[in-house]
Amino acid sequence: MNSAARIALGISGALTTLLASGLVLGGALALYGEGQKDDDGYLKTDAHHFGADTRALATENLDVDLGEADWLAETDELGKVRIEADSRDDKPLFVGIARTADVERYLSGVPHTTVHDVEAGPFDTFDTDYTRHAGQRHPVSPEHADIWAASSRGTGLQAVDWEVEDGDWSVVVLNADGSLGVDADISAGANAPFLDELGWTALGSGAFALVAGIALFVLGIRRPKGPSGTAAVGGAAPAAA
Repeated sequence: MNSAARIALGISGALTTLLASGLVLGGALALYGEGQKDDDGYLKTDAHHFGADTRALATENLDVDLGEADWLAETDELGKVRIEADSRDDKPLFVGIARTADVERYLSGVPHTTVHDVEAGPFDTFDTDYTRHAGQRHPVSPEHADIWAASSRGTGLQAVDWEVEDGDWSVVVLNADGSLGVDADISAGANAPFLDELGWTALGSGAFALVAGIALFVLGIRRPKGPSGTAAVGGAAPAAA
């Protein structure tokens, strides 16, 4: 095998090994996430405090763009999203998910607060930005607003399960009576049913690719051997006198 071929094998082996390592790591992370699911099968964030002195909290537009894979929304592959909210002042809460355009019409003229740029940092730190929208109108009773794809109302912890769909969506949290001052601990999660299968598939593929990559790399760095089985050194040996 000439030197050019050995170099090509070594480079191919190194690249394959690098790709395989990524697959193994990704598979391990997927299986770790599967193991972190709660008793209901959801992988959730920690609950964080959200509050405003307006009549409602609403997320900015959540753009779900499935593109040509919109058929996934008709299957169970994408799973469900869960939003949980627990009032900090024991007021009954309403939690709903609706099309962003419908939410904007519902909250038009209502003093409300948009939540955006949510960032979770190290050491359990948490930061978010709010935009306050002025208004004088009292919102229509949320349970009578026929806009919600999923919703929950009552005292104590409220959980909303929503099957992911293509489009623009917003989450709204408000006191059930529409009163001023929304104060709640909120978390989000997903059941991600594909994690287990994805994890094992990535691990299996990664392990196979890792073995192949190492084999190619070893073939590429092996020194060629001479006819006697010893490594060739320089040119031919001088003839005996």
